[in-house]
Amino acid sequence: MGATVEQALEQLKSTGVRMTPQRHAILSFLMNSMTHPTADEIYKALSPVFPSMSVATIYNNLRLFVDARLVRELTYGDDSSRFDADLSEHYHAICKSCGKIVDFDYPPLTDVEDAASRETGFKVEGHRMEIYGHCGDCSKVHS
Repeated sequence: MGATVEQALEQLKSTGVRMTPQRHAILSFLMNSMTHPTADEIYKALSPVFPSMSVATIYNNLRLFVDARLVRELTYGDDSSRFDADLSEHYHAICKSCGKIVDFDYPPLTDVEDAASRETGFKVEGHRMEIYGHCGDCSKVHS
């Protein structure tokens, strides 16, 4: 995984962002989570510790982290956005039954980006690849 929580906090402080206990908790939760949580899932996990924290606070901080390039927002059609603090080049396998998202490593497909740029004239800034299927737990149900 990329930056540590402390490095991320220092990066935010250097841009003049005040570090609140809630902000620290949200960032720590994200950086230690492998589940690509939604804002609601983060809220449910942290609200027992921060009863006065609202879902709006979570969303506002997530937007701040995305804008600061500490967190990546993953959007999937109509579903709620999910958030990923692992900014390294990696791909996702997504379970069609339960929605679980699992990271996997594969050499970056830069040749696809080059081809897209050549054929479309786009200045390509990146890509996202997702693999769909059924996770191990759901496969047992579907076999």
